[in-house]
Amino acid sequence: MAVLRRSLALPVVLALTLSACGPTAGVSGDGDAPLDALASFYPLQFVVQAIAGDAVDVGSVTPPGAEPHNLELSPAMVSDLAEASVVVYASGFQPAVDEAVIQVSPDHVIDVAGSANLQTADGSSLDDGSGTGSADPHFWLDPQRLAAVAEQVQTTLSEIDPDNAATYGANADQLTQELSALDEEYRTGLAACARDTIVVSHEAYGYLVTNYGLEQMGIAGIDPEAEPAPARVAKIQRVIEGEDVTTIFTESLVNPKVAETIAADLGIQTAVLDPLETLADPSSDYLTVMRSNLTALQEALGCE
Repeated sequence: MAVLRRSLALPVVLALTLSACGPTAGVSGDGDAPLDALASFYPLQFVVQAIAGDAVDVGSVTPPGAEPHNLELSPAMVSDLAEASVVVYASGFQPAVDEAVIQVSPDHVIDVAGSANLQTADGSSLDDGSGTGSADPHFWLDPQRLAAVAEQVQTTLSEIDPDNAATYGANADQLTQELSALDEEYRTGLAACARDTIVVSHEAYGYLVTNYGLEQMGIAGIDPEAEPAPARVAKIQRVIEGEDVTTIFTESLVNPKVAETIAADLGIQTAVLDPLETLADPSSDYLTVMRSNLTALQEALGCE
């Protein structure tokens, strides 16, 4: 079915959902009915799958290879959200998902924005009121923040489905250990580098660079579709020359033309750094892509 604009799709689907569903419509997770969960985009799908194992059928609202920032929902997907046992999302990241969750009121909703401890793009906190600007939603590029999200998901799943609480707890412990090991790999791998500045397609790496002592300069800001002004391009060129940057990082979902033009003008190379907003290769997962990113960073920064 073709994707409709949110302003048109949601009221129509809400009306269809309300008229078609009786008191027993949807899967509640009670009794013998299995849980089914919908995550709003890939990193959350990864967490829910890792914790739930075979006890929950897990899907994603964002199709593989799709850009999640400006996702538009089809009527069928909004209906799926209404019928899901559990919806896992990060409020403020995908406006279409925020709107749909409000309108269709799924049985159980896990909003991970709080446990992710979101900050603004300048690194200031939202919780203490010191933040200036909108939140940086890319928390999953910090394994520690993703571990905090996993704890919230495990706790809530255990409350919804106590029969499988032991499974959720054991799987969450395993995931936490894997994320802790990944965090240590980053700390060790980026501890001694010739450079500490990365130039990227869009500023998705705020939590990562803060956590591991780096700095980022984005061709675009948090929104990957924003076109850079000439003054910003000139500033990027000055940063590249002043910081001896050897690589501009591109990504699969963002047009690399500007990055490639700047790199060609300055005689440097481009490489891929995956912000993990989606998973294009089904043979990989969050952990393998994060390790590939670490290798790319080490090569670009001249790490020992």
